Amino acid sequence: MENGPAAADGPIRVLVVEDDALAADAHALYVGRVPGFTVVGTVHSAAQARRALDRTAVDLLLLDLYLPDGHGLRLLRTLRATGHGVDVIAVTSARDLAVVREGVSLGVVQYVLKPFTFATLRERLTRYAAFRATVTVGEASGQAEVDRALAALRAPQAPAELPKGLTLATLQAVTEVLRAASAGISANATAEALGISRITARRYLEHLVDTGRAARTPQYGAVGRPELSYRWVSPAAP
Repeated sequence: MENGPAAADGPIRVLVVEDDALAADAHALYVGRVPGFTVVGTVHSAAQARRALDRTAVDLLLLDLYLPDGHGLRLLRTLRATGHGVDVIAVTSARDLAVVREGVSLGVVQYVLKPFTFATLRERLTRYAAFRATVTVGEASGQAEVDRALAALRAPQAPAELPKGLTLATLQAVTEVLRAASAGISANATAEALGISRITARRYLEHLVDTGRAARTPQYGAVGRPELSYRWVSPAAP
């Protein structure tokens, strides 16, 4: 059984577990549009999920909680009892906080409430990727490193005021992409990752530079003007 983590330079492997076939296809399509993620399978029941996990290496379950052969959290309890450490993003229409609390105790890292848009799932996946990039093998150097790792999963706090034309949702998405790019990222690459225009990506990146949360440096190529590379520099949430 292959349950190991993804390679450091490999994509995050996602198994979509959703009883509705059309919804499952839509979720898989969404995941496939987010850079750094790949769908390794789509299943429609808890039993199918267990079989898929036995034969396929999976890093993340996109798990519907209401399955035809049992509750998603029951499946997760079974996985934990057998030592399976796969991470889980729960997808549900349930708003019962007791279910949320139990999910957290079982290792659910994020919740996505149905119905949701691509932008919502992309933001959750990007935040999860930032969390994985922050958590490395070995011991934390101290409380600050633990706090930084957990902060990657939390929603950033809204700034007091954004410049005209900028929205908090897009700023959060740009911020997560930037934080995940430890070597820096260009406006072009940011735009491609988020499905926005280069000009829009550049505006948000420049706003992060102006507010002291990012730094820009020119990257010189063989021909033409240098391309600007942006790098996250602030330990604080945006």
